[in-house]
Amino acid sequence: MGKQQNRFDVAAAVADPARAQVVEIYVSKGFSGLELSSVTHVLATANAILARDLFSWRFSTDAPGFVTSDQGALVRGEPAIGDHRLADMMVVVGGKKAGGNTWLPRARAMQRKARTVVLLSDAATAYIRATKAPAGRVTTHWRDVTQLVETGYHPRLTTHLSENSDGIITSAGAGATLELMVGLVAPHLTSPQVAELGNHLLLQTIRKSDAEQPKSIADNEGLFDARLTEVIRLMEDTVNEPLSMDDITTRVGVSTRHLERVFRSVFNDTPARFYKRLRVKRARAMIEESLLPMVDIAVATGFGSCTTMAKAIKGEYGVTPSKMRERKNLQLLTYDGR
Repeated sequence: MGKQQNRFDVAAAVADPARAQVVEIYVSKGFSGLELSSVTHVLATANAILARDLFSWRFSTDAPGFVTSDQGALVRGEPAIGDHRLADMMVVVGGKKAGGNTWLPRARAMQRKARTVVLLSDAATAYIRATKAPAGRVTTHWRDVTQLVETGYHPRLTTHLSENSDGIITSAGAGATLELMVGLVAPHLTSPQVAELGNHLLLQTIRKSDAEQPKSIADNEGLFDARLTEVIRLMEDTVNEPLSMDDITTRVGVSTRHLERVFRSVFNDTPARFYKRLRVKRARAMIEESLLPMVDIAVATGFGSCTTMAKAIKGEYGVTPSKMRERKNLQLLTYDGR
């Protein structure tokens, strides 16, 4: 396949950021209403932030007419016919019993033209089952990963939020769909606009594509310790005016020794270092995702001075706050969009 630039790639966005983008949303019977609304909501919100309709979308399916979601919502789709009317991007929102017999040839046609194809959860699972040897790594919702491993040989299967295999993006879908779509539209936005988009979507953090999926509540034993949860919440709420460890243990009603032991067990860290890293992480987010002066960020994260904050950030991330702010683009995807 040639290396033609996809219109959702960073390079293409820089070259012609004003070019209108068309997204085809393919829906199968029993499609996820959450995933569909996540896709359209990100596109619509991005248009609102840009104050123009850069992104448009249309619905397609294997036959014309209405398609019912897993929650009873109806979507009217136009028929998807071979490689007719290919869009700039194709997002497939599959259903539990929907295979890839209809949309997969269309996805391949998009792939040949170096246009982005996104397969969300059920569609990703169908693609993995149908593809014997993908060119790169693939993923899907964690609930299907175990079954896929048990029923076949999938050496390139991961539990990351999304993966790119030669232009076809497989993903966990579900609630992570918002973050994936933000990453895909980000090349057309400035860094402050990406931050604004995240704020509109009420996303406190936007995870990168290679982040691991939260596979089970049992993966984090801290969830079963109400006092640990209270400690973390207290730390997060007092980032601007950090408390001493004695104050924290007194408020929560635990001993310093117990708190140290639990943090070592769950986070492999001390409570004090964990607390400081929360503040450094908050400072980094404010530096990269806002235009606030450095001194205001230092005060808001409890460092008091720019010098103290800079030392903490340099120690944690190896770069200075000024270097962080110099970044022109937010790289949310660890791969390009092709």
